[in-house]
Amino acid sequence: MSDATPGGGSEASGRQPSPASPASASAASAMAGGVPRANSTGVPGAGATGAGAAGVGTGGAGRAGAGPTGAGTGGAGTGGAGAPRPGGTGGRGGPGAPGRGPGPRRGARRRGRRRRTAFFALAALAIVAGVGWALLGNRLLVVRSVTVTGTHLVSSARVLAAADVPPGTPLLRVDTGAVARRVEAIPQVASARVSANWPDHLVIAVTERVPVLAVKMAGGGYDLVDPTGVPVRWAKNRPVTMPQLLTALPGSALAGAPSVSAAAAVLAELQPWLASQVAQVSVTEATGSGDVSGQQVILHLKSGKTVLWGGPGRAGQKNRELAILLPGKAHYVDVSAPGTVVTS
Repeated sequence: MSDATPGGGSEASGRQPSPASPASASAASAMAGGVPRANSTGVPGAGATGAGAAGVGTGGAGRAGAGPTGAGTGGAGTGGAGAPRPGGTGGRGGPGAPGRGPGPRRGARRRGRRRRTAFFALAALAIVAGVGWALLGNRLLVVRSVTVTGTHLVSSARVLAAADVPPGTPLLRVDTGAVARRVEAIPQVASARVSANWPDHLVIAVTERVPVLAVKMAGGGYDLVDPTGVPVRWAKNRPVTMPQLLTALPGSALAGAPSVSAAAAVLAELQPWLASQVAQVSVTEATGSGDVSGQQVILHLKSGKTVLWGGPGRAGQKNRELAILLPGKAHYVDVSAPGTVVTS
């Protein structure tokens, strides 16, 4: 039987075949079984169904092909078994080994590299920002101006001196609470609120004390005190609209005195028509009581009448009773216990 091999063989069918070599015999046996095997020389050859490395066959030597489907250029021999090469391109033959593409692990590695790149980029940006702040922040975000609001009795210059915030101080280093406490040390200031107005401004909002009582001083004139007894200012003459507090306490003992607080609380409870008639206020302390609720407040009206108001509280009923009784002939009215009014 003659062999007809693709790509090479005998030129005429009548010519006698040459004796088969051991290599061709082994190739024939491999083809009979349908399974490519290695040839006798150990060199992989091109098989009938696949393409591999160069092999020796009876019909001619086939060159190695590369591709997912088999043999490449050149003739294919029938002798040796070809080992498929992955990743080639070629012609006929059996299917080759598939090429390797990007798998899940490779994609995960790429994503990991992207995350690391983004992280290092952000870290570098943060470092640059920190260095820029260290170099420029203390020069740019500094106090260049300070505004004082709410002052009438105290000058802005006095508030600024008490605040003690020099121009050029970094805003981040300004302790607004400490600045407010220094301003509140001014006697006429009841409270202060300090706020930073970025990038270079500071605002100090002042609430001043409001005098409600006049206390006559031994050396002459009057100290005008707020509801807590703190002197707000001195006046040579008592303001017409401000009642005088009759007290034996020295000026240094007025601040925080319960009698001053009680008198101020009662004046705040009076209706306008009654408050405008008060000329003087005196306070007596109830037995065994040292707080505001135990103080008995007495109102001395401009008409010469006297009203025992008592302690703060139940102002509505007391105002109504006085509105009925004061127009009468009574010179003394006791409304300290509403509902049981005493007049004389």
